[in-house]
Amino acid sequence: MNKVVFGLFAVALCLTVGQALQCYECAIGIWNLCNTKNLTCDVGTQCFSGVGKAAGILPIKSKGCLEVAKCNRTEDIHFPSTSNSSVYKMTKTCCNTDLCNSAMGHQHLSAVSLTFPTITSVLMVKFLM
Repeated sequence: MNKVVFGLFAVALCLTVGQALQCYECAIGIWNLCNTKNLTCDVGTQCFSGVGKAAGILPIKSKGCLEVAKCNRTEDIHFPSTSNSSVYKMTKTCCNTDLCNSAMGHQHLSAVSLTFPTITSVLMVKFLM
């Protein structure tokens, strides 16, 4: 009975850690100025880094969580949202590891984010056998 409880705990721990993706968030930044904070994403979203140009010349940036279906696309942003005039275009590139959207356009894999659940799973399997 104890082995079943420990096994369920190990699986739940891995699923919980795997779903809580941490990303940087910045609503809108101009040039390299972007006030960021950490954000926990919802299930079904990934971290993104957005790069664009307002009026065709002013570099703007954005970071946060984004639905997977909206990743890796360039979109026209309208203001107000019901108008036909585009204020700027933004390309949003996604990644799926903790804080992977730290640098615009730079993606990296974080082995540290997977270390704890991997070691826990191995130890639980060893304990159960």
